[in-house]
Amino acid sequence: MKKVNFIRDVLPHLAAVIIFLLVTVVFFRPVFFGNKTISQHDIQQWEGGAKELMDHREATGEEGLWTNSMFSGMPAYLINLEWSDQPIQWLQKVLSLGLPHPVRIIFIAFLSYYILLLTFGVRPWVAIGGALAFGLSSFVIIGLGAGHNARIGAMAFMPLVIAGVHLIYKKNLLLGLGLTAAALALHLRVNHLQVTYYLLLILLIYGFVQAYQSIIKKETASFIKKTGVVLLAAILGLSSFTGKFWSTYEYGKYSTRGPSELVTKSTGTQGLAKDYAFQYSNGIWEPFTLLVPNVFGGASENILAADQDSKTFKALRSADPQTANQAARYTASYWGNQPLSAPYYAGAIIILLFVLGLMLAPGPYALWLGIVAALGIVLSWGDSFQAFNYFMFDYFPGYNKFRSVTFALTLPLIAMPLLGMLGLERFLENNSDKKILKKFYIAIGVTGGICLLMVLIAGMLRMAKEGESELPAWLLNAMRADRQSLMRADAFRSLVFIVFGGGVIWLGVKNTLKPVTMALGLSLIILVDLWGVSSRYFGDQKYQRKSDRSFFMASEADRTIQDAEAYPHYRVLNLMNPWNEARTSYHHQSIGGYHGAKLKRYQEFYDHCLQGNIQDLIATLQEGGRPDERFGPLHMLNAQYIKYGNQKENIIENGAAYGDAWLVNEVISVSNADEELEAVCNHDLSQKAVVNTTQFPLNQTEYAGSGAVELVTYQPGYLQYKASVTGQSLVVF
Repeated sequence: MKKVNFIRDVLPHLAAVIIFLLVTVVFFRPVFFGNKTISQHDIQQWEGGAKELMDHREATGEEGLWTNSMFSGMPAYLINLEWSDQPIQWLQKVLSLGLPHPVRIIFIAFLSYYILLLTFGVRPWVAIGGALAFGLSSFVIIGLGAGHNARIGAMAFMPLVIAGVHLIYKKNLLLGLGLTAAALALHLRVNHLQVTYYLLLILLIYGFVQAYQSIIKKETASFIKKTGVVLLAAILGLSSFTGKFWSTYEYGKYSTRGPSELVTKSTGTQGLAKDYAFQYSNGIWEPFTLLVPNVFGGASENILAADQDSKTFKALRSADPQTANQAARYTASYWGNQPLSAPYYAGAIIILLFVLGLMLAPGPYALWLGIVAALGIVLSWGDSFQAFNYFMFDYFPGYNKFRSVTFALTLPLIAMPLLGMLGLERFLENNSDKKILKKFYIAIGVTGGICLLMVLIAGMLRMAKEGESELPAWLLNAMRADRQSLMRADAFRSLVFIVFGGGVIWLGVKNTLKPVTMALGLSLIILVDLWGVSSRYFGDQKYQRKSDRSFFMASEADRTIQDAEAYPHYRVLNLMNPWNEARTSYHHQSIGGYHGAKLKRYQEFYDHCLQGNIQDLIATLQEGGRPDERFGPLHMLNAQYIKYGNQKENIIENGAAYGDAWLVNEVISVSNADEELEAVCNHDLSQKAVVNTTQFPLNQTEYAGSGAVELVTYQPGYLQYKASVTGQSLVVF
């Protein structure tokens, strides 16, 4: 047995863990030293929608499988449901050294990618830089800031799964089996199937390349054996996820990701509608943000008029105040295709090394990772490259279940640091070869040349997005000048980092710097580069006091509704952005909510009926009217209160709401879902029920019974009613 040498075999890994820990703690220092937490929009919305379920669990110790707090009721599977996966939770805490959530995700990303690089033979000191580049990419940091904890958490475990699979194909079957199964269980526990889909694409391409190599080398039997071990590991990992997966699969058929029962009113797809799925699509040139972050002006939330040194600000100061105030809101620095965007930056040095890796890394790895990176970029184009992406959407299994196709940049952000470090390894091993040294110069020339070209051509680009042609010429010219300045500054910045990074590598090759010094120096430059860009999108404004619950503080309007005794069970329609907020759900049962996988029938009901009903209601209220029989769909949903602000006077009590259940005297028979939706939207539902008799046959269509039905016990998933009726009656709940 080989004797363990501390300096050679232990110190590099110990140093790596310490560096990853220090970077995590310092980058998120307000969490560790300021008694603060990250303010995440999506997590706040999630907490609003999950409040009823969490309260029920705390009070009873039971899981509520259904909640009425959002969208008039929906399953709890994808909102808040605790599963018995404590061993995996424990393993996650060990890997993250007990760091707090969600900042531990970044540490896990560092560690996972470091292990991935080690399994591919990258020396530890070099692997540190690759791991830092992965975990500190703006893609990861921006996602964490937005509250996409599941997406970034699932992404953080992807390298660990790939490492396990690679170990299996490197003939380390037992270790690979254990690592793959454990890593897959950790990845799946986070439960973000879009990221899992991307992981599967990466592994499928890896598998095809391995299969091709095995055929060439006439080692197909060995390949089949290793693939069997991979499948065994997948089964073991997936078995820990069976409950979550099955419930998600079951619910998916009824969600917006599933098929529609409608025919004439349907979008015609078995998943999401194309315009919804491709709403966020990169322009063809937009992936250049991987090299130059501000090539398209930066984040869409950045307003040029807010910078007092900008030409836009100075131009607005010269205008009359009314014009300036109106125009300022239209001065976003971002000029790309998307309604909302932030630049996903991989790092100038990582792009340099990626180009080097394409030329120097072992052929199978260069082929695999080159395809993965290219595929991710093409998928991120979405609507901008319909010929390919519409084909994927229509025919590739499961692809039409996902939206926000810019998330496909997960693929190049996984592939680029790995191929880059493999290329660097090959270069360091063969640096005396003049041909290899020439390829190093070519890589610097290509990446540096692109940056220099951007500096030179910035003034030639139009730099205006759709709709901005209506702005005054004096304002648009000022905005173009500012955008050109942003592009030039970041292009020059990336050029500087390429020169410095390339210089450090060259000094190492010439033995001016020792290998460890060179590797650590390169890691430091990578860290400074990524830190600088990611900090733009994760400043002090991303933190709040741990005790700050102001987002969920009940307003005067909320308290007035809660204190009312007229309706013990009620729903609230918040007219202020009802379909994109779950703060109302924190305090009430809501007609609206915030979730990416609503029930399909409810979404279609909103699209074809409720949306127009709400718009008509707003117009009626603005004219001084009140809810009346015209608003049957809202009355049917028991919208006892209509809220349009936070003050007491911003509440309208809807006495016309039908309540929790009511008796009807007539049935409108329909034969399909289209007729059902049409009838529900256009009839007085207080006395009539719409029934699809092909699914629910009825012996009669008229009822003479009378009485009342009362909801007497309410819990999430359990509702008990008391009925007092005479005669044959039909009750609508």
